[in-house]
Amino acid sequence: MYRDMQKWVQIRQRVLREGVSKRQILREMGMHWTTLEKILKYSSPPGYRRSKPPCKPKIGPYLGRIRQILRKEKRASKKQRHTAKRIWQILQGEGFTGGYTIVKDAVRELRYTRRD
Repeated sequence: MYRDMQKWVQIRQRVLREGVSKRQILREMGMHWTTLEKILKYSSPPGYRRSKPPCKPKIGPYLGRIRQILRKEKRASKKQRHTAKRIWQILQGEGFTGGYTIVKDAVRELRYTRRD
């Protein structure tokens, strides 16, 4: 994909302001039509984007249990709530073999989405 900002802006201006047809730009530049669509969609070149979220095989089966723990403590004061480390220890007792960071990230994500 095009990373040269000058060409990116030039192509956008020609199509959006000057009214040059997309087909004409494709012929001149020799690019694929999906590339042109991306150029017209984004004002600057987008960085790398994943097509789908990464799978998490270790934490996946335990997400329900983490949700359950977080749901129970919803009304508890801050001092009474489980920390991510304590949740990790509980899960280890139930057979979880993953690391602390995976649990910490999952707890953060679940707490954040719960607020919304």
